[in-house]
Amino acid sequence: MRKSLGISLLFLLLLISSCVPTRKITYLQESKQFKNDSLITFQKVQSPYRLQINDILSIQIKAPFDPELVSMFNVSGDTNAGAQGMQANQGSQGAGLYFNGYTIDQRGDIRVPQLGKIKALGLTLEELRELIEKRLFTEYFKDNANLFVTVRLGGLRYVLTGEVGGKGEQVIFRDQVTIVEAISNGGGVPITGDLTNVRIVRQYPDGVKVHHLDLTQLDVVYSPYYLIQPNDMIIVDPLPQKAIGTGTTGLASFTTIISIFTTLITTLLFVTNL
Repeated sequence: MRKSLGISLLFLLLLISSCVPTRKITYLQESKQFKNDSLITFQKVQSPYRLQINDILSIQIKAPFDPELVSMFNVSGDTNAGAQGMQANQGSQGAGLYFNGYTIDQRGDIRVPQLGKIKALGLTLEELRELIEKRLFTEYFKDNANLFVTVRLGGLRYVLTGEVGGKGEQVIFRDQVTIVEAISNGGGVPITGDLTNVRIVRQYPDGVKVHHLDLTQLDVVYSPYYLIQPNDMIIVDPLPQKAIGTGTTGLASFTTIISIFTTLITTLLFVTNL
């Protein structure tokens, strides 16, 4: 009798522990301090990104009254105000920028036609824009020239790995991307992924740091790491249920444990009857 009771308790314990709770697979759940439909704001302004080696830049130089002069600084040969051609889809955009964009080399420089090498490593986009604009005014354009310089990253590139729908490098052609959007863009997280401890491995001038985010809590929007940065590596670990191998849903767990329980009883009866 006690043996049967013990086996039943063990069966129930395995069934309960093997199921994935809904709270661990639901994004941005409201806590008690938030009311339903309450307005939640998050900090959209973060520390400006500092350019790193291998970043690809899109640099556009426009001067409507000096089209011939502007054409000298065009990489792709397009004479339309120095703008670099952008295709309709993101894949074409990435390929176009790879061949026609400005890549920061191992020394931290970019090479701009006529201007030569420009040190870009460690600068913000705004600082690099001001530097290029200053060089152009000093060496080529008059002070009253209607010069307009735009410097942008060639898409926000990051790496997604771990328990996710799609692994590898991802690119989103926007200036700001949240971590939820970044994960969704890569195929999302399956039911076996742990949303409570998503890691961001981020590069800084002095090294690499790891930041942890709980994407099941709405409070995460207040985190300074809720908006990702270029070259971030986003890692989603699997839940213990996957390692145990008992199933991800209640039905799957129940089916697996019933099979184990049946095998155990059959073995026990066989041994008892020997």
